[in-house]
Amino acid sequence: MNFPSAYFLVSHGSRDPRPQLAMNELAQQVAQGLVAQQATATRSGELPLVQTGVLELGLPLHQQLQQFAEQALQSGCESVKLLPMFLLAGVHVMDDIPAEVTQVESHISIQVCPHLGSTAELWKLLQTEAAPESGRILISHGSRRSGVQQNVDEIAAKLGAIAAYWSVSPDIETQVTKLVQQGAQRIELLPYFLFAGGITDAIAQKVTELQQQFPDVPLTLHQPMGATPQMAALIVNLLAERSEGCS
Repeated sequence: MNFPSAYFLVSHGSRDPRPQLAMNELAQQVAQGLVAQQATATRSGELPLVQTGVLELGLPLHQQLQQFAEQALQSGCESVKLLPMFLLAGVHVMDDIPAEVTQVESHISIQVCPHLGSTAELWKLLQTEAAPESGRILISHGSRRSGVQQNVDEIAAKLGAIAAYWSVSPDIETQVTKLVQQGAQRIELLPYFLFAGGITDAIAQKVTELQQQFPDVPLTLHQPMGATPQMAALIVNLLAERSEGCS
């Protein structure tokens, strides 16, 4: 094995199949990106061990991680790097994942890396050219954990947007109404979500309803960030740059 580490990408988990399909695709892109970056590909085209796991709606995470750690050990890896594929430092990142990791019994080192949303470059994947006299809203799931909304507000500011949340205030309707009252002639809505799923479908339905409420102000809902080469490259760089930051 030419790769000293194996990589485990942990997402929330969903009954909707789309996020897991996207995660699988992203894992393949990350593996290929690691080969290109580390320049350790063999003639046989060997790839690093990169798999996905889910925090909910699957086997308990510690069981998934236990199986992966054993596979990594058998493959000759020296460590497992777990990347929480979460945009916000909420309860899942700060409490749930670390608690699951402590339950794993393995002879291989398991390192939890900073969550995906902690990288300073992530917001650039949301950049689009703003139309004149338009307003922008960054839509996040939100969290009741202290400090999380401040992070989203900072990202929104970089995008020339204001923040709205699905699970906490201020919600989408409040922020759309605010921009309309301020005179915005069109509004762009940028989902701060990795992949399409049940919540983004519900957001789309909400935007449709708001368009009926404000027929004179076009509302444009963009797609989630998705399993793109740009996302994969960001993850590869994050894993390389922050190896010393994994705990």
